[in-house]
Amino acid sequence: MTPIERLQTSLTSLGLKAVEARLENLLEQAAKKEPGYAEFLDELLGCEVDARRTRYLRARLQLAHFPFVKTFEQFDFGFQPSIDEKQIRELRTLRFVHEASNVILLGPPGVGKTHLSVALAEAAIQSGFGAYFMTAHDLVTDLGRAYREGRLDRRMRVYLAPKVLIIDEMGYLPLDDLGATIFFQLVSARYERGSIILTSNKSYGDWGSIFGDPIIATAILDRLLHHSTTINIRGESYRLKDRRKAGLFPRTEEEARAAPFPSSDTLQNGPRRQGSAAPRKTGAPLTAPGRSGDGS
Repeated sequence: MTPIERLQTSLTSLGLKAVEARLENLLEQAAKKEPGYAEFLDELLGCEVDARRTRYLRARLQLAHFPFVKTFEQFDFGFQPSIDEKQIRELRTLRFVHEASNVILLGPPGVGKTHLSVALAEAAIQSGFGAYFMTAHDLVTDLGRAYREGRLDRRMRVYLAPKVLIIDEMGYLPLDDLGATIFFQLVSARYERGSIILTSNKSYGDWGSIFGDPIIATAILDRLLHHSTTINIRGESYRLKDRRKAGLFPRTEEEARAAPFPSSDTLQNGPRRQGSAAPRKTGAPLTAPGRSGDGS
């Protein structure tokens, strides 16, 4: 057996697949450049480290359940001048992830809320944090099914584990009593433990209609907004801009006015929380602020 064959056998045994695949090429380059032993070993191991990081990131992105992968570089800030780029640069430092605070993106459909939420989560994954994406409807449907099947605690851990949880399209569909209560428990369980990136087409003042009860809406907002950044996007839909240019869709008066969403400051003077919610037992009746145990 030649030295190269022994090397390939050893690399296979050690699971160094990237080095094994590039061994002959690396040896040829070394013969031409004549690097020092340490330099050659550094290049050899760097090849494996880079390959493993690429595989790790690819797996993390797949597990994140993103509807697409978008980056900040792909976002057209010029089309949405209402967005404060300084605020976005601050979020890109991922300080909010380290501090387990939340990011809420508000605005009408098509203005880039989901794009920015995915870009933030993608940046978090690049930095080694776990992330998971779900629409609000799918999340509540999933947890509601788990509750009825007696496995809510186990299923809830799926949404508590990632450092960053993206909840998209909050407010497009109202929640029933069970959904609102489960959502309250999820937000309470993640409070000061993990970050939530949430997108909604509803201003905070309209959240009572989402949950069917202004009391539970206030309790949820109290936990979400205590440590949070709110981004109001007031602009035109990306999906319609080309059609508007072609004259297919005239701009509506409502969009032309682009009324701003109320800021989180209007809700910060409301009732304050007196303690974080305790974990619920799977078999126990679910209750939330403003709701009795029998659902009345």
